[in-house]
Amino acid sequence: KRTTVEKLDAFSQPRLVEYFDPNPCDVERQRESDVPESSTALPPSPRRTSKPQGRDLGVTVEDTFKVNEYEIVILSAKESNGLETWLRQNGYNIPKGASELLSPYIKQKLKFFVAKIDMKEFDKSGFQVLRPLQIAYESPKFMLPIRLGMINSRGEQDLVVYILSPKGQVELTNYRTVKVPTDKAIPEYIKSEFGNFYQATFQKVYEREQKKVAFLEYAWNVSNCDPCSSDPPTATELKEAGVFWESNGNMPQRRRAAGATFITRLHVRYTRDKFPEDLMFQETGNQENFQGRYVMNHPFKGNLSCEAGKKYQQTLRPRLEQEASTLANLTGWSIRDINSKIDFSIAQPKKTTQNTQFWRNVWDDNTAK
Repeated sequence: KRTTVEKLDAFSQPRLVEYFDPNPCDVERQRESDVPESSTALPPSPRRTSKPQGRDLGVTVEDTFKVNEYEIVILSAKESNGLETWLRQNGYNIPKGASELLSPYIKQKLKFFVAKIDMKEFDKSGFQVLRPLQIAYESPKFMLPIRLGMINSRGEQDLVVYILSPKGQVELTNYRTVKVPTDKAIPEYIKSEFGNFYQATFQKVYEREQKKVAFLEYAWNVSNCDPCSSDPPTATELKEAGVFWESNGNMPQRRRAAGATFITRLHVRYTRDKFPEDLMFQETGNQENFQGRYVMNHPFKGNLSCEAGKKYQQTLRPRLEQEASTLANLTGWSIRDINSKIDFSIAQPKKTTQNTQFWRNVWDDNTAK
């Protein structure tokens, strides 16, 4: 079910954390807020169907079955033109020249997992989006064939990969893996614009790295998180996501599953010219934690009449200006537009009005008499 993937996404996504400045006149620490989520999932069971024929084109149908709205065919082929012809004859809509991208996989003697959508079955399901597919296979190559995804698109494509491993972080061997900017203090108003903020931040670092690297957005053991953007995946959810290496000892189920599983979240934005090869991965054994984390510090807005409060207020404007500058550097947004959305008035000391001072003078005089 889709909720399994959504859980991995929510747990590993870049996050905005909030802190609240204590009252400098009466120091009290505030707690950081978390947003918990939960989900469950169960994989579907395939239903077998008859095998279409294609041997005259050098195409062998290894297997065929149906899962919910998907009609699945497993293919092997001897040459790319024959495979392209077979796909067209069987109702698959692919652009001309697809054989160019199919050929390298055929030479490596790889098989093809082809999915066709049964729209009548999908309409009956009541879902608004297609359900994720889960594939189990054995291979000496730890790779993901992104080149096939370029058949139907010649522009930029975004791919988020959640890699579960018993050893630690996973990185690419044929492209550089770069960490996204993290632990940056940004203005308060970004809370309502975090999606746009992160898109702009990612686009800028993507261009800075010449559009040919993978970005690490999260790497952590799933048993814990700091801060958590959602509840960690349960043992059941990890098993549904493909974790098969957990032992069956006497340790509690959740702790047993979480303790031996590390999640790496890689974000790749790719095009044909910048990513000429498929993604090749390796387990590093590195257990170092990393997260894309952005910090929002709420200034204290209460009574600052004490001496410590006055000193605190003097630090606010430089801090707000620094947050604005950081935001501009991360996103490329106009510093003028950013400043227009920041409340700098909280950094200005409140002046005592003349009437209030006059009233106090009169009161003091009357008291003296």
